[in-house]
Amino acid sequence: MPFLSMTRRAALAFGIATLSAMTLGSPVQAQSFPDRTITLVVPFAAGGSTDVVARIIAQKMSEDLGQQIVVQNVAGAGGNLGASNVARADPDGYTILMATVATHALNPLILKTKPYDPEKDFAPVSLLVIVPNVLVVNPELPAKSVQELLALLKASPDQYSYASSGNGTPLHLSGELFKTMAGVQMQHIPYKGSGPALNDVIGNQVPIMFDNLPSSSSHIKAGTLRALAVTTAERAPSFPDVPTIAESGIPGYETYTWNALFAPADTPQPVIARLNEAANKALADPAVKKRMGEFSAKIVGSTPEELAAHVKAELAKWTPVVRDANVQMD
Repeated sequence: MPFLSMTRRAALAFGIATLSAMTLGSPVQAQSFPDRTITLVVPFAAGGSTDVVARIIAQKMSEDLGQQIVVQNVAGAGGNLGASNVARADPDGYTILMATVATHALNPLILKTKPYDPEKDFAPVSLLVIVPNVLVVNPELPAKSVQELLALLKASPDQYSYASSGNGTPLHLSGELFKTMAGVQMQHIPYKGSGPALNDVIGNQVPIMFDNLPSSSSHIKAGTLRALAVTTAERAPSFPDVPTIAESGIPGYETYTWNALFAPADTPQPVIARLNEAANKALADPAVKKRMGEFSAKIVGSTPEELAAHVKAELAKWTPVVRDANVQMD
């Protein structure tokens, strides 16, 4: 009997200790965060603007956090593969996502099978930057302004086409929003990436394209592409003479690519707060501002709550565009 009594007491003590560890473990871990390497998942291939932003931010955040942030490129399925991996990761702050308008606004609207919920499956950390898109044309096209392009499209509604980096991409839907708001027609020609699309626009196989400004910049400067307008509400500092689409005859038009940090849902609030603090400190660094300005990335920064509101607004903006364009993918 004494032996059984001691066994029961030991079992009871073990149970209490286990319960206490389960109850208190999360706050204790949050207080010591971070104590090891953090993985920042970029859901696209290396070399693109999202990857560049991630590496700039990761380096500076690492200095503040005292732990290395390793950038991991997990490309595939238009960003869904990497985003899904983070959504399923342990909610401890050691696996975070460099998200875009594609992963958190467009893909969830376009895909028939939803791999994740952009609001329920992630904890917002901070909005980082906004990157302008640009409306470019082949120099042989007789249009030197948005107004002249609209005149061409209205005079010959079935004659012109525009290229994009692929079906359902932000650049495709920038074109669809342009068509809807301007009341014009253009045939969409999707490519497997911005590079092949740019090559055909430069070669005049397709005369018009919506592209990320960083990837078109060198071609605009070289004169192999003509920039008609940027898609943001304000002009891009790197091309101050290029007007916005909104000031060129389509009031209210605004699209852009954005980057933001998310953690898996249920990540402890103190961990989110620490990541947010490090991200916003990085964005305020003069060297980071200089690097971002080199490719016209506008630094924003935000609270987690502001990022959550931003995602909600983006989903509301793009829902009718996706519906009207009848864009859906498996």
